Amino acid sequence: MNLNNNKFKPGLYCVATPIGNMGDISFRAVKILQESELILCEDTRVTKKILQKFEINKKIISNHKFNENKNLEKVIEVLRSNKIVSLVSDAGTPAISDPGRILVNECVKNEINIYPVPGTSAVSAAISISGFSDNFYFCGFLPEKQNQVKKLFNSLSSLSCSIIFFISPNKLDKRIDDIKEFFINRDILICREITKYHEEYIRTSVKELSYVNFSRKGEITVVISEVKKERLSFKELKESDKKKIKNLIKKMSIKDIVKKVSIDREVSKKLIYNYCLKIRNEN
Repeated sequence: MNLNNNKFKPGLYCVATPIGNMGDISFRAVKILQESELILCEDTRVTKKILQKFEINKKIISNHKFNENKNLEKVIEVLRSNKIVSLVSDAGTPAISDPGRILVNECVKNEINIYPVPGTSAVSAAISISGFSDNFYFCGFLPEKQNQVKKLFNSLSSLSCSIIFFISPNKLDKRIDDIKEFFINRDILICREITKYHEEYIRTSVKELSYVNFSRKGEITVVISEVKKERLSFKELKESDKKKIKNLIKKMSIKDIVKKVSIDREVSKKLIYNYCLKIRNEN
C-alpha cells in the first residue's frame, strides 16, 4: 500500500493513538500526523515519544481540560486557513473520557470539517474479549464521591446491557462493596494495562469480587455483564408465574402459554404444561 499518494482534506482529524503497545498505531494515523500543520495533545512528553518513534517532526501544543478553551481561537484560525490539524490524547481515541469535545463542537459551529481516524480504544478492546453483550453503556471515569457513585450505580442497575467504566486499581478496591450492592447477580471482567507488557484480565462473578487479587498498579477498564435471566427450579414455579398462567389460561391455548412463559422466564416447558393442565382441570 502506498500511502504517499493519499490526499487528505483540510480539517480537524481526531486521531486514535496506542493505549500501550506502540505497534497498534495505524498507517493512516501516522500519515495524518505527518501531514498536520499542528498537533494538539494532552501531555507533550507523551506525544513526543510517539512522534519520535515514527520520525514525525511537527508543531505540537498541549491541549487539556485546563487550557482547551484558551486554545480555541488559535486552533480555529489555523483550521480556517485550510490546514490539517490533528487532535490526539495520551492514549486511545480523543474526546472519549479525554479532552476534545469543546474543540469538536467549535468546529461544528464554524462549519469546519471533522474526520475520525479510528484505532485503539480501551472500551472496544475490553468489550470485544468480555463475552458479554455488545449492547453496552459506557460511563467513562466514575465520580470521586461515594454518594455520587451509588447514585450512578443505582440508575445503571436497571439497565440490562453490559456496563463499562474506567477506574484506578486503588479506587476499584474501595468500590467493591458498591459494585456488589447494585450488580450482585452479574459477571465482571477486570482489564488491567490493556496491550501493555503486564496486561492482566480477571474474570469472576460480582459475588466473588471480594476474593479477587489484582495488582494496584496501572490502569483498569471494568466490564460488568448484562443482567442474566433467572432460571427457575424445575421443581416449582414462582407465585408470579402461577398468577400469569392463570390470567393467560382464559385467553390463550396451552401451547401458546408454554411458549410465552418459557421464553420470558426460561422455565421448563413441561413444568408450565403440567400446571396449565392442573388449572384447566380445576376449572
